[in-house]
Amino acid sequence: MAVQILGANFNERKLVKKALESFYGLGPQASARIMAKYTIHPLARLETMPAKTITALTAELSTMTIDHDARRLVQDNIKRLRDMGTYRGRRHAMGLPVRGQNTRSQIETARKMNRLERGGSGSRSRN
Repeated sequence: MAVQILGANFNERKLVKKALESFYGLGPQASARIMAKYTIHPLARLETMPAKTITALTAELSTMTIDHDARRLVQDNIKRLRDMGTYRGRRHAMGLPVRGQNTRSQIETARKMNRLERGGSGSRSRN
């Protein structure tokens, strides 16, 4: 039997903490705070929860900015940085590290920096 929280189905053997953390935008601290608010044991499973508590959890989560809303908020912030032309926005646009990481000795970054345009429209002149 599956337990439904905020439209997502979870196995009833799943820990409540892990079920809450599976939502984008809810980490360990936020899930612990919600569980403390409803006096839920940290190792409690969904099958031991009364229906009333699950309904209260769903109501609590519906008031928070999580999942699609949180993803949209992050994307809007990145788009704003790109539109303003800030350093961080340009780094996001190029797919490079944004927070000051080293780019000389990381293979992933080297691949991004040395990408070649393959195929395509032939917009470059060939001599």
